[in-house]
Amino acid sequence: MSTSTLDKLQERFDPQAAQGMDDIFQFHFSDNGSHYLVVKDGSLSIEEGEHDDPSVSLSMSTDTLKGIMTGEVNGMTAFMTGKLKATGNVMLATKLTSLFPNR
Repeated sequence: MSTSTLDKLQERFDPQAAQGMDDIFQFHFSDNGSHYLVVKDGSLSIEEGEHDDPSVSLSMSTDTLKGIMTGEVNGMTAFMTGKLKATGNVMLATKLTSLFPNR
């Protein structure tokens, strides 16, 4: 994932939406390696690599993530068409748009 995409996620993060959460979002990018987000009680950290025990793992291209985050791509459509693959707590993935609202 490019630094600008990571910066945008950090800028858009809504601590209020993350209150009481303790979850790991693992991303496997087809075009840019693996990163994971640690969301814990209103805080966010973004790490490179793979987490030992993520809450949900998402596989996609960085363009698919950008599209979902901007609202240009519907997450459910991406999932149904195979552009997005998810394992683990799949319903947790639906919280991404509330954690990172498009401002």
